[in-house]
Amino acid sequence: MAESQSRYSIVADLTKSKLDIITAKANLDSEVKSAKQHIEEKKEALKDWESEIKETVAQQKREHERGIKNSEREAKNIEERRKAKENAYNDKIKAIDEALNKIQQISDASSLEEKKK
Repeated sequence: MAESQSRYSIVADLTKSKLDIITAKANLDSEVKSAKQHIEEKKEALKDWESEIKETVAQQKREHERGIKNSEREAKNIEERRKAKENAYNDKIKAIDEALNKIQQISDASSLEEKKK
């Protein structure tokens, strides 16, 4: 009887060892699968990050382009205002020159009249 009990305990120990090994082996597969899933998640995160960066760069580029267009428009407006002011100043100078010429003519006419007297 002791012999059958010892065989039973040997079978039980071996069976337990076998189950422990099968469980450990399953855990290895699970760890590998988990590690591969982690890698895939990292790859997806990288793709998302790259996509976000591209979108951010595109948005910033559009903002800079908009700023350039606004500056160009402002420069054009300033140029037009400068031309308008320059024309106004030229008209004023012309009016002053005409007034000075008339005064000179009046002065010359007065001088001639005084010389005649």
